[in-house]
Amino acid sequence: MPKTQNRAVMIWLFIFVFMVAFLVVYGGYVRLTRSGLSIVEWNPVEGAIPPLNESAWEAEFAKYQLTPEYQKINRNMTLEAYQRIFYIEWFHRFFARLVGIFYAIPVFYYLFKGHIPRKEFGIYALIGFLYIGQAFLGWFMVASGLIDRPAVSHIRLTLHLLLALALFGLSFWVALGHRFGFPESSIKAKWSRLSKLALAGMGVLLIQISYGGFTAGLNAGYVSNTWPRMFGSWIPSGLFDNALDFIQAPITIVFIHRWFAFLALIFIIYLYIAAKKANYPREITNAILGLIGLGCAQIAIGVLVVLSQVQMPLALLHQATAVLLFGFSIFFMQRLRALDYGRF
Repeated sequence: MPKTQNRAVMIWLFIFVFMVAFLVVYGGYVRLTRSGLSIVEWNPVEGAIPPLNESAWEAEFAKYQLTPEYQKINRNMTLEAYQRIFYIEWFHRFFARLVGIFYAIPVFYYLFKGHIPRKEFGIYALIGFLYIGQAFLGWFMVASGLIDRPAVSHIRLTLHLLLALALFGLSFWVALGHRFGFPESSIKAKWSRLSKLALAGMGVLLIQISYGGFTAGLNAGYVSNTWPRMFGSWIPSGLFDNALDFIQAPITIVFIHRWFAFLALIFIIYLYIAAKKANYPREITNAILGLIGLGCAQIAIGVLVVLSQVQMPLALLHQATAVLLFGFSIFFMQRLRALDYGRF
Protein backbone atom coordinates (compact mmCIF):
# COMPACT_ATOMS: atom_id res chain seq x y z
CA MET A 1 0.00 0.00 0.00
CA PRO A 2 1.35 3.52 -0.80
CA LYS A 3 2.37 5.97 1.90
CA THR A 4 2.76 9.17 -0.15
CA GLN A 5 -0.33 11.40 -0.20
CA ASN A 6 -1.05 13.70 -3.12
CA ARG A 7 -4.16 15.81 -3.66
CA ALA A 8 -4.06 15.65 -7.47
CA VAL A 9 -3.75 11.85 -7.41
CA MET A 10 -6.61 11.68 -4.91
CA ILE A 11 -8.96 13.74 -7.12
CA TRP A 12 -8.03 11.69 -10.18
CA LEU A 13 -8.73 8.41 -8.37
CA PHE A 14 -12.06 9.61 -6.99
CA ILE A 15 -13.18 10.56 -10.51
CA PHE A 16 -11.98 7.19 -11.78
CA VAL A 17 -13.97 5.43 -9.04
CA PHE A 18 -17.10 7.34 -10.07
CA MET A 19 -16.55 6.39 -13.72
CA VAL A 20 -16.19 2.70 -12.82
CA ALA A 21 -19.38 2.90 -10.76
CA PHE A 22 -21.19 4.42 -13.74
CA LEU A 23 -19.92 1.57 -15.95
CA VAL A 24 -21.32 -0.99 -13.51
CA VAL A 25 -24.77 0.63 -13.50
CA TYR A 26 -24.74 1.20 -17.24
CA GLY A 27 -23.87 -2.47 -17.64
CA GLY A 28 -27.17 -3.17 -15.90
CA TYR A 29 -28.93 -0.98 -18.46
CA VAL A 30 -27.25 -2.94 -21.27
CA ARG A 31 -28.47 -6.14 -19.69
CA LEU A 32 -32.06 -4.95 -19.25
CA THR A 33 -32.29 -3.74 -22.87
CA ARG A 34 -30.79 -7.01 -24.18
CA SER A 35 -28.14 -5.02 -26.02
CA GLY A 36 -25.01 -6.82 -24.86
CA LEU A 37 -24.92 -9.34 -27.72
CA SER A 38 -25.52 -6.80 -30.49
CA ILE A 39 -21.79 -6.43 -31.28
CA VAL A 40 -20.45 -9.88 -32.07
CA GLU A 41 -16.75 -9.04 -32.37
CA TRP A 42 -14.23 -7.57 -29.99
CA ASN A 43 -12.13 -4.96 -31.78
CA PRO A 44 -10.48 -2.79 -29.12
CA VAL A 45 -9.19 -0.28 -31.70
CA GLU A 46 -11.41 -0.46 -34.79
CA GLY A 47 -14.51 -1.01 -32.67
CA ALA A 48 -14.21 2.50 -31.25
CA ILE A 49 -15.91 3.80 -34.41
CA PRO A 50 -19.48 2.66 -35.20
CA PRO A 51 -20.60 1.87 -38.77
CA LEU A 52 -20.57 5.06 -40.83
CA ASN A 53 -22.63 4.13 -43.90
CA GLU A 54 -25.49 1.89 -44.93
CA SER A 55 -23.31 -0.90 -46.31
CA ALA A 56 -21.31 -1.01 -43.07
CA TRP A 57 -24.54 -1.22 -41.08
CA GLU A 58 -25.84 -4.02 -43.30
CA ALA A 59 -22.61 -5.95 -42.78
CA GLU A 60 -22.78 -5.54 -39.00
CA PHE A 61 -26.44 -6.55 -38.96
CA ALA A 62 -25.63 -9.63 -41.06
CA LYS A 63 -23.14 -10.76 -38.40
CA TYR A 64 -25.76 -10.32 -35.70
CA GLN A 65 -28.28 -12.33 -37.73
CA LEU A 66 -26.03 -15.37 -37.35
CA THR A 67 -26.27 -15.29 -33.55
CA PRO A 68 -28.62 -17.40 -31.43
CA GLU A 69 -30.23 -14.24 -30.02
CA TYR A 70 -31.38 -13.08 -33.43
CA GLN A 71 -32.40 -16.52 -34.64
CA LYS A 72 -34.33 -17.51 -31.50
CA ILE A 73 -35.63 -14.17 -30.19
CA ASN A 74 -35.27 -11.29 -32.65
CA ARG A 75 -35.97 -12.83 -36.05
CA ASN A 76 -38.34 -9.99 -36.92
CA MET A 77 -35.91 -7.24 -35.88
CA THR A 78 -35.42 -4.43 -38.38
CA LEU A 79 -32.14 -2.69 -39.12
CA GLU A 80 -33.41 0.40 -37.30
CA ALA A 81 -34.20 -1.60 -34.17
CA TYR A 82 -30.79 -3.26 -34.39
CA GLN A 83 -29.11 0.14 -34.56
CA ARG A 84 -30.76 1.11 -31.27
CA ILE A 85 -29.36 -1.85 -29.32
CA PHE A 86 -26.04 -1.58 -31.17
CA TYR A 87 -25.53 2.00 -29.98
CA ILE A 88 -26.37 1.06 -26.40
CA GLU A 89 -23.65 -1.59 -26.35
CA TRP A 90 -21.27 0.54 -28.43
CA PHE A 91 -21.47 3.36 -25.89
CA HIS A 92 -20.80 0.84 -23.12
CA ARG A 93 -17.59 -0.27 -24.82
CA PHE A 94 -16.64 3.25 -25.93
CA PHE A 95 -17.02 4.68 -22.42
CA ALA A 96 -15.00 1.74 -21.07
CA ARG A 97 -12.21 2.73 -23.47
CA LEU A 98 -12.39 6.31 -22.22
CA VAL A 99 -12.16 5.11 -18.61
CA GLY A 100 -9.09 3.06 -19.50
CA ILE A 101 -7.44 6.06 -21.14
CA PHE A 102 -8.44 8.23 -18.19
CA TYR A 103 -6.54 5.84 -15.95
CA ALA A 104 -3.53 5.03 -18.14
CA ILE A 105 -2.39 8.53 -19.15
CA PRO A 106 -2.53 10.17 -15.68
CA VAL A 107 -0.97 7.20 -13.87
CA PHE A 108 2.16 7.38 -16.02
CA TYR A 109 2.19 11.17 -15.87
CA TYR A 110 2.07 11.11 -12.06
CA LEU A 111 4.77 8.43 -12.06
CA PHE A 112 6.99 10.54 -14.34
CA LYS A 113 6.42 13.68 -12.25
CA GLY A 114 7.17 11.85 -9.02
CA HIS A 115 3.71 12.35 -7.51
CA ILE A 116 3.59 8.55 -7.42
CA PRO A 117 7.01 7.25 -6.25
CA ARG A 118 8.33 4.34 -8.29
CA LYS A 119 8.59 2.10 -5.24
CA GLU A 120 4.87 2.66 -4.59
CA PHE A 121 3.73 2.05 -8.16
CA GLY A 122 2.79 -1.59 -7.56
CA ILE A 123 -0.71 -0.88 -6.27
CA TYR A 124 -1.44 1.43 -9.23
CA ALA A 125 -0.15 -1.22 -11.64
CA LEU A 126 -2.49 -3.72 -9.98
CA ILE A 127 -5.44 -1.37 -10.57
CA GLY A 128 -4.41 -1.15 -14.21
CA PHE A 129 -4.17 -4.95 -14.56
CA LEU A 130 -7.57 -5.31 -12.92
CA TYR A 131 -8.99 -2.95 -15.51
CA ILE A 132 -7.41 -4.89 -18.38
CA GLY A 133 -8.67 -8.15 -16.85
CA GLN A 134 -12.13 -6.65 -16.63
CA ALA A 135 -12.08 -5.89 -20.35
CA PHE A 136 -11.03 -9.46 -21.24
CA LEU A 137 -13.61 -10.93 -18.89
CA GLY A 138 -16.28 -8.71 -20.46
CA TRP A 139 -15.60 -10.22 -23.87
CA PHE A 140 -15.36 -13.72 -22.34
CA MET A 141 -18.85 -13.09 -20.98
CA VAL A 142 -20.26 -11.84 -24.29
CA ALA A 143 -18.71 -14.75 -26.19
CA SER A 144 -20.71 -17.20 -24.08
CA GLY A 145 -23.92 -15.88 -25.68
CA LEU A 146 -22.78 -16.16 -29.30
CA ILE A 147 -22.48 -19.92 -29.66
CA ASP A 148 -25.62 -21.94 -28.96
CA ARG A 149 -27.87 -19.94 -26.65
CA PRO A 150 -29.31 -16.39 -26.78
CA ALA A 151 -27.93 -15.28 -23.42
CA VAL A 152 -24.60 -14.89 -21.71
CA SER A 153 -23.47 -17.21 -18.94
CA HIS A 154 -24.82 -15.97 -15.62
CA ILE A 155 -21.62 -17.22 -13.97
CA ARG A 156 -19.45 -15.16 -16.29
CA LEU A 157 -21.73 -12.16 -15.87
CA THR A 158 -21.38 -12.38 -12.10
CA LEU A 159 -17.60 -12.74 -12.32
CA HIS A 160 -17.58 -9.66 -14.57
CA LEU A 161 -19.57 -7.79 -11.92
CA LEU A 162 -17.36 -8.94 -9.05
CA LEU A 163 -14.15 -8.00 -10.87
CA ALA A 164 -15.64 -4.56 -11.55
CA LEU A 165 -16.38 -4.20 -7.84
CA ALA A 166 -12.82 -5.32 -7.01
CA LEU A 167 -11.53 -2.57 -9.32
CA PHE A 168 -13.93 -0.07 -7.77
CA GLY A 169 -13.08 -1.13 -4.21
CA LEU A 170 -9.28 -1.10 -4.57
CA SER A 171 -9.30 2.27 -6.36
CA PHE A 172 -11.61 3.74 -3.73
CA TRP A 173 -9.44 2.36 -0.91
CA VAL A 174 -6.30 3.99 -2.36
CA ALA A 175 -8.18 7.25 -2.96
CA LEU A 176 -9.30 7.25 0.67
CA GLY A 177 -5.69 6.69 1.68
CA HIS A 178 -4.73 9.86 -0.17
CA ARG A 179 -7.54 11.64 1.63
CA PHE A 180 -6.98 10.41 5.18
CA GLY A 181 -3.41 9.13 5.10
CA PHE A 182 -1.70 5.77 4.70
CA PRO A 183 -0.47 3.66 7.61
CA GLU A 184 3.25 3.17 8.08
CA SER A 185 4.32 0.06 6.20
CA SER A 186 6.58 -0.96 9.07
CA ILE A 187 3.65 -1.13 11.48
CA LYS A 188 1.49 -4.26 11.53
CA ALA A 189 -1.67 -3.32 13.40
CA LYS A 190 -3.81 -6.15 14.72
CA TRP A 191 -7.33 -6.44 13.45
CA SER A 192 -9.81 -5.35 16.10
CA ARG A 193 -12.90 -7.45 16.72
CA LEU A 194 -15.09 -4.87 14.99
CA SER A 195 -12.75 -4.77 11.97
CA LYS A 196 -12.96 -8.55 11.68
CA LEU A 197 -16.75 -8.38 11.91
CA ALA A 198 -16.84 -5.63 9.27
CA LEU A 199 -14.67 -7.74 6.95
CA ALA A 200 -17.04 -10.68 7.42
CA GLY A 201 -19.94 -8.31 6.74
CA MET A 202 -18.35 -7.30 3.44
CA GLY A 203 -18.17 -10.99 2.56
CA VAL A 204 -21.88 -11.36 3.31
CA LEU A 205 -22.61 -8.30 1.14
CA LEU A 206 -20.59 -9.71 -1.76
CA ILE A 207 -22.48 -13.00 -1.55
CA GLN A 208 -25.73 -11.05 -1.77
CA ILE A 209 -24.43 -9.04 -4.74
CA SER A 210 -23.29 -12.27 -6.40
CA TYR A 211 -26.81 -13.65 -6.14
CA GLY A 212 -28.01 -10.40 -7.63
CA GLY A 213 -25.70 -11.12 -10.58
CA PHE A 214 -27.06 -14.67 -10.87
CA THR A 215 -30.60 -13.27 -10.71
CA ALA A 216 -29.90 -10.80 -13.52
CA GLY A 217 -28.04 -13.32 -15.66
CA LEU A 218 -30.86 -15.86 -15.48
CA ASN A 219 -33.68 -13.29 -15.67
CA ALA A 220 -34.79 -14.81 -12.38
CA GLY A 221 -36.35 -11.53 -11.27
CA TYR A 222 -39.28 -12.33 -13.57
CA VAL A 223 -39.95 -15.70 -11.90
CA SER A 224 -42.43 -14.27 -9.39
CA ASN A 225 -43.97 -10.82 -9.02
CA THR A 226 -45.32 -11.39 -5.52
CA TRP A 227 -43.69 -10.67 -2.17
CA PRO A 228 -43.03 -11.97 0.45
CA ARG A 229 -44.46 -15.24 -0.84
CA MET A 230 -43.56 -16.92 -4.12
CA PHE A 231 -46.31 -18.88 -5.90
CA GLY A 232 -48.45 -18.49 -2.79
CA SER A 233 -45.89 -20.16 -0.55
CA TRP A 234 -43.23 -18.92 1.86
CA ILE A 235 -40.90 -21.71 0.76
CA PRO A 236 -41.75 -23.04 -2.71
CA SER A 237 -41.33 -26.77 -3.18
CA GLY A 238 -38.27 -28.18 -4.90
CA LEU A 239 -35.96 -25.30 -4.02
CA PHE A 240 -33.04 -27.44 -2.94
CA ASP A 241 -33.48 -30.74 -4.75
CA ASN A 242 -29.99 -30.54 -6.24
CA ALA A 243 -26.76 -29.02 -4.93
CA LEU A 244 -26.30 -27.19 -8.24
CA ASP A 245 -29.65 -25.44 -7.72
CA PHE A 246 -27.77 -22.93 -5.55
CA ILE A 247 -25.98 -21.58 -8.63
CA GLN A 248 -28.17 -22.49 -11.59
CA ALA A 249 -31.87 -22.84 -10.68
CA PRO A 250 -33.67 -19.48 -11.17
CA ILE A 251 -36.29 -20.14 -8.46
CA THR A 252 -33.68 -21.16 -5.90
CA ILE A 253 -31.41 -18.24 -6.78
CA VAL A 254 -34.08 -15.58 -6.56
CA PHE A 255 -35.38 -17.08 -3.30
CA ILE A 256 -31.89 -16.87 -1.76
CA HIS A 257 -31.41 -13.35 -3.11
CA ARG A 258 -34.68 -12.21 -1.53
CA TRP A 259 -33.99 -13.51 1.95
CA PHE A 260 -30.21 -13.36 2.24
CA ALA A 261 -30.60 -9.57 2.13
CA PHE A 262 -32.19 -9.67 5.57
CA LEU A 263 -29.26 -11.69 6.92
CA ALA A 264 -26.93 -8.98 5.64
CA LEU A 265 -29.06 -6.30 7.31
CA ILE A 266 -29.09 -8.19 10.62
CA PHE A 267 -25.31 -8.47 10.40
CA ILE A 268 -24.98 -4.68 10.03
CA ILE A 269 -27.30 -4.11 12.99
CA TYR A 270 -25.11 -6.47 15.03
CA LEU A 271 -22.09 -4.37 14.00
CA TYR A 272 -23.80 -1.28 15.35
CA ILE A 273 -24.58 -2.95 18.68
CA ALA A 274 -20.96 -4.17 18.98
CA ALA A 275 -19.61 -0.70 18.19
CA LYS A 276 -21.86 0.96 20.76
CA LYS A 277 -20.89 -1.54 23.45
CA ALA A 278 -17.18 -0.96 22.74
CA ASN A 279 -17.64 2.85 22.84
CA TYR A 280 -16.35 3.43 19.31
CA PRO A 281 -16.20 7.06 18.08
CA ARG A 282 -19.40 8.64 16.83
CA GLU A 283 -18.08 8.72 13.26
CA ILE A 284 -17.90 4.92 13.30
CA THR A 285 -21.39 4.40 14.75
CA ASN A 286 -22.84 7.02 12.39
CA ALA A 287 -21.22 5.20 9.46
CA ILE A 288 -22.88 1.97 10.56
CA LEU A 289 -26.22 3.77 10.85
CA GLY A 290 -25.68 4.94 7.28
CA LEU A 291 -25.08 1.35 6.22
CA ILE A 292 -28.28 0.28 8.00
CA GLY A 293 -30.23 3.02 6.24
CA LEU A 294 -28.83 2.06 2.84
CA GLY A 295 -29.52 -1.61 3.55
CA CYS A 296 -33.16 -0.87 4.40
CA ALA A 297 -33.52 1.28 1.28
CA GLN A 298 -31.97 -1.45 -0.87
CA ILE A 299 -34.39 -4.08 0.45
CA ALA A 300 -37.35 -1.76 -0.12
CA ILE A 301 -36.23 -1.03 -3.68
CA GLY A 302 -35.74 -4.75 -4.27
CA VAL A 303 -39.30 -5.46 -3.17
CA LEU A 304 -40.56 -2.74 -5.53
CA VAL A 305 -38.55 -4.31 -8.36
CA VAL A 306 -40.34 -7.61 -7.72
CA LEU A 307 -43.81 -6.07 -7.46
CA SER A 308 -43.28 -3.96 -10.59
CA GLN A 309 -42.14 -6.97 -12.63
CA VAL A 310 -38.62 -5.56 -12.98
CA GLN A 311 -39.38 -2.08 -14.23
CA MET A 312 -36.14 -0.65 -15.62
CA PRO A 313 -35.83 2.57 -13.52
CA LEU A 314 -36.31 0.59 -10.30
CA ALA A 315 -33.96 -2.18 -11.40
CA LEU A 316 -31.22 0.33 -12.24
CA LEU A 317 -31.78 2.14 -8.95
CA HIS A 318 -31.46 -1.22 -7.19
CA GLN A 319 -28.11 -1.84 -8.87
CA ALA A 320 -26.87 1.69 -8.21
CA THR A 321 -27.78 1.38 -4.54
CA ALA A 322 -25.86 -1.91 -4.35
CA VAL A 323 -22.75 -0.14 -5.67
CA LEU A 324 -23.30 2.70 -3.20
CA LEU A 325 -23.72 0.21 -0.36
CA PHE A 326 -20.49 -1.54 -1.33
CA GLY A 327 -18.68 1.79 -1.57
CA PHE A 328 -19.96 2.84 1.83
CA SER A 329 -18.75 -0.46 3.30
CA ILE A 330 -15.28 0.21 1.82
CA PHE A 331 -15.27 3.63 3.48
CA PHE A 332 -16.34 2.11 6.79
CA MET A 333 -13.67 -0.60 6.57
CA GLN A 334 -10.99 1.98 5.78
CA ARG A 335 -11.91 4.11 8.77
CA LEU A 336 -11.95 1.08 11.06
CA ARG A 337 -8.47 0.03 9.93
CA ALA A 338 -7.26 3.60 10.40
CA LEU A 339 -8.48 3.33 13.97
CA ASP A 340 -6.60 0.04 14.36
CA TYR A 341 -3.45 1.83 13.23
CA GLY A 342 -4.09 4.77 15.55
CA ARG A 343 -4.52 7.15 12.57
CA PHE A 344 -8.24 7.83 12.90
